[in-house]
Amino acid sequence: MTYQTKTFNIPSLEGISEKQVQVHLGLYEGYVKHANFIMEKLKTLKGEVENDDYFAAELRRRFAFEFNGMRMHEYYFEQFEGVKSGDPSSTLVVVAAEKYGSGENFIRHVKEVAGSRGTGWVVVYSDPGAKTLHTIFVNDHEIGQLAGLPILLALDLWEHAYMVDYVPKEKKNYIDAFFANLNWRVVEKRFEESMK
Repeated sequence: MTYQTKTFNIPSLEGISEKQVQVHLGLYEGYVKHANFIMEKLKTLKGEVENDDYFAAELRRRFAFEFNGMRMHEYYFEQFEGVKSGDPSSTLVVVAAEKYGSGENFIRHVKEVAGSRGTGWVVVYSDPGAKTLHTIFVNDHEIGQLAGLPILLALDLWEHAYMVDYVPKEKKNYIDAFFANLNWRVVEKRFEESMK
């Protein structure tokens, strides 16, 4: 089994250049390549070393970094596909309004979390059991995720996501561009699927 690099149908984006998208996609391809490399390397090591071998153990630890990097970027890029749209009466908006007061307050909250000092990801999760949302700042994508909760929105805040277009002190401009291009229908669909 080998992971394949996904292709994304990303239209021309407002405030995020084609060059930035291509650089970022190249980084994503690296995650896919390295996830596959680790799986293949572990297969070749099987039976050649003891289970507690340092090299194999480190590869196993590193796999989470490569795999989560691959998946998080797939969530990220999928959000730009298609026509920017959203349903103001969707179940997601209703649940967001229950927690944050309104859909607009929800977006303000996500932007506020995204404005936190540091690099990482802002991830909005669905918590189907509690019928609510959680917005979390995740420093490293291989640690700090909320176990078992479906990801609805993934906003990459590592410099590689915006440094072609913006310097670090302009991160707010990148966050605004992200939301200007976000296809909310993708996020709404993820939410609907999480509640089944």
